[in-house]
Amino acid sequence: MSITQLELELLMQEVEQEDPIDFADLPFDEKELRGLVASHLCEMADAMDKFTEEDRRLTLLAVAAKLVLENLVLHVQLLRRHGLPLNEQTEALLMRLRRSRPEDD
Repeated sequence: MSITQLELELLMQEVEQEDPIDFADLPFDEKELRGLVASHLCEMADAMDKFTEEDRRLTLLAVAAKLVLENLVLHVQLLRRHGLPLNEQTEALLMRLRRSRPEDD
């Protein structure tokens, strides 16, 4: 792999400066969680060493898409649980999804 776990952790922190993660009151250390995720992703990347470049890109895109979807679902569930309105970005995304669905017959 061309990046170490520590380098990935540092990159994650840089990204978080622009888009902070709300760890709320989780009973875990943020640094430890970041390290766990970085380690897991480095292991995944190492396991893809034998993949073609195209297969590696597709796999990483599929993993990213799954994580974004999971984050969206958890975000909407949390807002609903607390009776809060969706933010503009989430509402716009859901509206796009509703419009792209085929009409029920």
